[in-house]
This record gives sequence, structure tokens and C-alpha cells, in this order.
Amino acid sequence: MAPALAGKVALVTGAGRGIGRAVALALAAEGAAVALAARTRADLAAVAAGIRDAGGRALAVPADVTQDPEVDALVEQVTAELGRLDILVTAAGTAAFGPFADSKGAAWEAMLAVNLRAVMTCCRAVLPAMLRQGNGTILTIASIAAKRALPGSAVYTATKAGVVGFSRVLAEELRAHGVRVGVLVPGAVDTPLWDALGSTPPRELMLRPEDVARAAVLMASLPPHASLEELTLLPAGGIL
Repeated sequence: MAPALAGKVALVTGAGRGIGRAVALALAAEGAAVALAARTRADLAAVAAGIRDAGGRALAVPADVTQDPEVDALVEQVTAELGRLDILVTAAGTAAFGPFADSKGAAWEAMLAVNLRAVMTCCRAVLPAMLRQGNGTILTIASIAAKRALPGSAVYTATKAGVVGFSRVLAEELRAHGVRVGVLVPGAVDTPLWDALGSTPPRELMLRPEDVARAAVLMASLPPHASLEELTLLPAGGIL
């Protein structure tokens, strides 16, 4: 039996580490050619090497997804070198936590730029190729913070709730055009994002990036007549 995503081309943002890295590896394992986007060249090179060593096809493109011209150039390069674009996974993200009264505007701007605006920019950039093909799958990565009130996460929550709302509307707009839009809503995931945040929930009880990647593969590999538009994935250990 052929791999579930054989012949498909995927673009994953935030692919250098964490959820993005795991998703890129999982999509490649299912036969997709994967374009990897992130700001850190060394991280991208390591992920690309892992895919190629396993017999897969990878294209590493350093890019800052908060910069519209870089996103447009990224998508242009992917379609030029890999021939098409079937799957987009927006996994780039950033976070800062603490009481809102103590928060700073610079932290708000960073989260809004990466977690929300860049998602919208990437989605808009891939649509011409997907609409020409008459098919495609867009998967955005939100957070359980979009569903539950977690003190200390006000601005982060706003960005992730924005991703959920944006994805729902985009799904309706694109349904008749053969382009599926789904949003993944994971609980706490043990990624490098937590490294700089000091006190954290028990990381051994969190989801693993590979858990989220399995959900992404499921959403991307459904047959064309089916669309899984929202999936909430929580740790089983009683934490968010």
C-alpha cells in the first residue's frame, strides 16, 4: 500500500523544532515532500537531513513568517521547486505568560505577529496555488487556551482564539472550492517553548509533539470527501 500522502507537497512553518518539526517528520514519513520554513538555518538543516536520511524529500527555506514578502517568496519557491502545494501547516508560534497588568506591549506585538497575523498571511499566500488545483488542506495550530480561561495567558489566548475563529470562517469560504481548513487545538505540549518560561506545569505529563503530529497526519490524509475541521487533543494526565 502506498503511503497516505504519496505525491503530496506540504509546507510546514515553525518546522525547525517542537510541533512543527514533529509534523514535518510525520508528513514526510507518510510520503509527502515537505518544505520546511523557520528562521534558524541550523534547525532547518537538521530536520531536512533527518527526512532525507529516512528516504524522504525535503526543501529547507529559511524565512520569517511575520514578513509578508518573505512568505510570498517562500510559497513561490515551494511551488517552483516542488511543483505544487497540497498541505499547509502553520506551526510557528511564540508565548509570554504572566498577569496582564504586568504585560508589555512589545510582548503583545510579538504574539499577535507570529501566532495570528502570520497564520493569516501564510494562508493567503498558499490559496492561489490550492485554488488553481481545486484542492488542498490547511491546518492551523491553535491551543487549548482558546477554549479555557488560563490565568496569565490573556494575550496568548487572544491570538489562539483568533486562529480558531479565523479557521472556522476560512473553512466556510473555501468549502465549495475543494480546499479544506482544519484547526488543531492541543493542550500543553512539551516543546522548547517552555524552556524560557521558568515555572511550568509538569512537563512529563504534557503531550509530546509527536502526538500532535499524528493528529495532523490524520487530518491531512482523510479522503477528499471528508474534512476534520477541529480537533482538540489533551494530555491524559489531568493537566491542560
